[in-house]
Amino acid sequence: MDNRISFEEIFEQNKRRIHYQIHKLNIHDPHEEFFQEGLVAMWRAYESYQPDKGPMATYFNYMIRNRMIDAIRKDTRKNEALEKIIHQRKTQLTDGNYHRKSDATNPLVDAQHLPMHDPNLWNNLKSQLTDKQWKWVHYRIILDMPYKEIAEAENVNVEAVKSWGKQVRKKFKDPEFRKAINLDNSL
Repeated sequence: MDNRISFEEIFEQNKRRIHYQIHKLNIHDPHEEFFQEGLVAMWRAYESYQPDKGPMATYFNYMIRNRMIDAIRKDTRKNEALEKIIHQRKTQLTDGNYHRKSDATNPLVDAQHLPMHDPNLWNNLKSQLTDKQWKWVHYRIILDMPYKEIAEAENVNVEAVKSWGKQVRKKFKDPEFRKAINLDNSL
């Protein structure tokens, strides 16, 4: 006959240990996800407990605490990966070289594939733009300068530089403009 106490009894006697570890680790647990982790840890500790190795209470505390710390680390890694993805998406949406239709983002001109050493393309483009629009292309696309630095170099505010960029992007959307500067054939 098995003299072991049932897990239900062990749980009732020790469920405060789970709450204690949640509090001690300063975990906000509105959905009781960490309580569930603690419960699983207690079950595993109950199943693997060896009386000759030490007191059951100490073993429970150890298992519950470590399981919760592992869960915190897992959540942290997941959140860091999500933040990285969000940051990349924001960068993609705000780099000034994209236009939006609904939720899709399409590059106007992929600067990586521009023939940077093609003087004909740049001369055609310059002839079709105002001085300020050309300055935006030169600083932003060719030199890859941030808006703030462009504004400082031209002694204007950042909004003015963004306005130049909007005008250029509007022109890049126009198929006739692209044809006039021979952009699609250059890529």
